[in-house]
Amino acid sequence: MAIYKFRITFEDFDDVVREIDIKSNQTFEDLHKAIHRSTGYNAEKSSSFYVSTDNWLKGDEIAYLPNERKKDRVVLMENSKLSGFIEDPHQKFYYIYNFDRPYDFHVELVKIILDADPNIEYPFLAKSTGEAPKIMEQNSPQSVDPRGAAATASEFDFLNEMNFVPEDTDELEAMGEMGINEEERDGDEESEEDEFGDEFSDSDNFEDDGHKDDY
Repeated sequence: MAIYKFRITFEDFDDVVREIDIKSNQTFEDLHKAIHRSTGYNAEKSSSFYVSTDNWLKGDEIAYLPNERKKDRVVLMENSKLSGFIEDPHQKFYYIYNFDRPYDFHVELVKIILDADPNIEYPFLAKSTGEAPKIMEQNSPQSVDPRGAAATASEFDFLNEMNFVPEDTDELEAMGEMGINEEERDGDEESEEDEFGDEFSDSDNFEDDGHKDDY
């Protein structure tokens, strides 16, 4: 029985690495659950592997707990043996965990071991480097987003209601620079002009009084 050694990394955290040895006749569900035993995440979340090119372009989807819309269009992890999708000795899979709070992973086959070790229970965590980032939880006092920025739960809820995705960051920053904040600055400038206007108005009255005294 051949053993596949997969190297798993977060797309946004290169220093967090897991290597998992798993039997070729085990399923993608077995690999999915093994990954989250190593991260500490709840494996019972809608997630998918995608057969990937060398450039991490997604192909066929292999899903766990798919929604109703996807059920008829994807194969299920529980029914999909790993060996059925290995076409290259360095086969890659793009993996998205938890579509509600998505984390993206790169999964790469790095070694094929011809004989299983009878003393090891597979899947087996062969290597673990780095701490997995914390999951954003709605009710936690503080949470960490997939890119590592600290955010309060209330801030996250606000972004979530707006259907915020990480790619929207630049757009929100542009809004802050040219939109909302710009209006606030305009208001401040108008207030300053009013203050200066009042001061000059008082000075003008003072000068007029002075000229009257000369006459």
